Formats: sequence, C-alpha cells, structure tokens
Amino acid sequence: DMPRGPRLDAPGVLQHVMVRGLERRALFRDDRDRDDLLNRLAAVCERTGLEVLAWALLPNHFHLLVRSPGHTAGHGSQHGLATAMRRLLTGYVGAFNRRHHRVGPLVQGRYKSILVEEDPYLLQLARYLHLNPLRGGLVEDLNALDRYTWTGHSALMGRVPRTWQAVAE
Repeated sequence: DMPRGPRLDAPGVLQHVMVRGLERRALFRDDRDRDDLLNRLAAVCERTGLEVLAWALLPNHFHLLVRSPGHTAGHGSQHGLATAMRRLLTGYVGAFNRRHHRVGPLVQGRYKSILVEEDPYLLQLARYLHLNPLRGGLVEDLNALDRYTWTGHSALMGRVPRTWQAVAE
C-alpha cells in the first residue's frame, strides 16, 4: 500500500469535497442527522474560517464546495481543510453512533477533494451540487428544489437562511 501524499491545500483555494458512507450505507437516517451535520458545519465555519459556497446532503453521501480557510483573522495554517473536515466528521460520526446505538466507522476512507479552478467551474459545480436532489428524485421539480432544506440552493434563493453559507459570493 503506497503512503498517501499530502493534500493540495492552500488558503483561499476552492475545493469540491465528497464524503461517502462506508459500503454505500446511509450517512443520514433522518432529519435530525442532517440538522446535526449542518449545525456542526456551521460551527466549523465559524471556528476555522472555512467558506461553504455550495453543498448537498444525499442519503449515503454529501458534497461541499468550499474555500479553504485563509491566513486572515487569526486563522493560521493549522486551520486547513483537513482540520476542518476532521472536526466535522469526528464530531458527526460520534454523535451518529450514540444516537443510533452503533459502533465503528461510518465514513468510507478519507474524504475525496478535488481542486477547482475558479472560472468557469465555480458556477457549473455549484449548479451540479445543488441539482443532486432533483437528479436523485428526492424532489419533483425546480420549484420544490427552491424550498428543499438539504442543499445550499434554498439559501441562494433566499428561502432557507444559512448564516454560515457564503451566499453573497
């Protein structure tokens, strides 16, 4: 087994992050799980300066389009994407296991992250992430997607307030 190299991570860099459930199992069993992840994500953004531009929670995986924490506002390099993700996932998995009376890992390996070029991919990727529930048949149409709680689209449309989401950008 080859040792894994360090991740490409620099302050202000845009990355598409994917987290999958172990053996395609559910990462979220109910809305309480989904709310818990989003509350933890909000706290991580607050604490590390991670910026979330787009996101989607699906039953057995989730996507985030994030900007790595910069070196501003006292956020040093120790607050990279890896630190932010470790905080998010460790906290979430622990709570999930307690809530559902299970033990052991929930997430498949390391999260996957892909460096994203600002243009033209930013809008394309945000669109791709936010349309996930429509493609997966979780919502009927675009109108329903506007009000759907579990992607960042509803925040962009001004329907669901998400203070931690970088809506302005």
